[in-house]
Amino acid sequence: MSASLLLVAAVSLGIAALCRHYGLSAPLVLVAVGLGICWIPGLPDVALDPEFVLFVILPPLLYSAAQESSYHEIRANRRAIGLLAVGLPVFSTILVGLVAWARIPHVPLAAALVLGAVVAPPDAVAAQAIGRRVGLPRRMMTLLGGESLLNDATSLTALRVALAAAIGATTTVWSGISTFLLAAVGGVAVGLAIGYLTGRIRTWLTDPTMETAIGIMVPFGTYFVAEELHTSGVIAVVTAGLLLGQRSVRLGYATRIQDDAVRKSIDALLEAFVFLLIGLQLPELLRGLTGESWTRITIDAIIVLATVIAVRFVWVFPATYLPRLLSRRIRSNDPAPKPSAVFVLGWAGMRGVVSLAAAFSIPLYTDSGAPFPARAEILFLTFVVVVGTLLVQGTTLPWMIRRLGVGEDDTTEELLAFAGAQDRASRAAEQALDDIEAEMGPGDVRRDQIGLLRKWLTTQRNTAWEDLGRGPEAIGESPNAAGNRIRAKLLAVQRKTFIDEREAGRIGDEVLRKALRRLDFAEGLTDRDEN
Repeated sequence: MSASLLLVAAVSLGIAALCRHYGLSAPLVLVAVGLGICWIPGLPDVALDPEFVLFVILPPLLYSAAQESSYHEIRANRRAIGLLAVGLPVFSTILVGLVAWARIPHVPLAAALVLGAVVAPPDAVAAQAIGRRVGLPRRMMTLLGGESLLNDATSLTALRVALAAAIGATTTVWSGISTFLLAAVGGVAVGLAIGYLTGRIRTWLTDPTMETAIGIMVPFGTYFVAEELHTSGVIAVVTAGLLLGQRSVRLGYATRIQDDAVRKSIDALLEAFVFLLIGLQLPELLRGLTGESWTRITIDAIIVLATVIAVRFVWVFPATYLPRLLSRRIRSNDPAPKPSAVFVLGWAGMRGVVSLAAAFSIPLYTDSGAPFPARAEILFLTFVVVVGTLLVQGTTLPWMIRRLGVGEDDTTEELLAFAGAQDRASRAAEQALDDIEAEMGPGDVRRDQIGLLRKWLTTQRNTAWEDLGRGPEAIGESPNAAGNRIRAKLLAVQRKTFIDEREAGRIGDEVLRKALRRLDFAEGLTDRDEN
């Protein structure tokens, strides 16, 4: 099994690398490839282990997404995110469950609600991976990210309640509410405690290598502790990630650079692995349906998929406009978005591996010893919903955004805010430079450095304001851009010289690594590519 997982990881990473190189959507290609190669004779089956997904794959992805999220933006949009992350999963669980109850023969309502809870949450991996690529506006990404970070807790709690009823355990609506409150409050408490303790330890260490190593273990440890305490591991990881993400500005520059590189590398591997793993599940799911009517199952799958997609629209439009209709304060503080933006928000509800993991966690038998009703059908319908939303909504989302004119609309505003902040930061630094220069004597040799630093601060300020102007294709290369290009060329010449010195035997590998590290940091100052 471990060899199969390593093979899946290697293949998925290779496909993802090709997709990035050719500008393709890696999640969609990986799912399609998984669907294709799962039928190759001789390949071992790679069954999805729900414990592996929930304890190994989900925590670092949630943690990374939380660290990259803005606490202030989430707080500013807490009403909308709350409606999406709490109200919508409950609404989806009920409506999808009722439709499945009406369609699938001999399925009790509790088992149908299990299916509703399983397919209720849009996945954090799918939303972030596809949303980043298609260029959704920042506020919409905040809503989708905040929803995806928190709705798993709602859906998994609803799943616990529905499963308890389906297998014969005693449960009530009030017990479900109390379970959710305990999971939410306990998860926040665990996340805050571990996040605070981790932040203090990392600040005390001042050792970038150990700080990053500790950061890698935080999501796994947080999830495990929270689940052992019967609270929400999802909420605990998200809370710890948000807290440490806010505190990261106080870390050393080397730690931040290293954290960012390590986190993005882990995300790339896990996201690729997850989407290929989704496509590989089809053969096992089909084996569970032996003897069933394929006509009926196909119709059921189409109806459930259509219901999952439609329920989101039924919720997001009233949730967007009804509060503004009822409250003058909301209308004045938060103007209503265009219907086209709300439509795209509704269309962006792709499902992912969390739904499949939840489905595979359904027990084989009830408390009475009878087989769990329609378990094979529930797993297959979940698979259809996940793959269907990824392929149908994921492939059409870029076209939908262009067609409706919903794209990145806050670039100029962000550049203006950055330029203003950079201007104030540069002038504050110049004032500090004046104070340092005032303490120097008439013949102080450090005055030459003062002049160079003044030019550097001026370049910083000018570059920020130049970004607000027309592009180089319209006005030609700016002086600062030309300076950066020449600087990069000089660094490349130095790098080649150091390598040649090593090849000639005049310096050793340790000296070369030290020289290249300094040149790399210098080049990073002029590298404007944020990918």
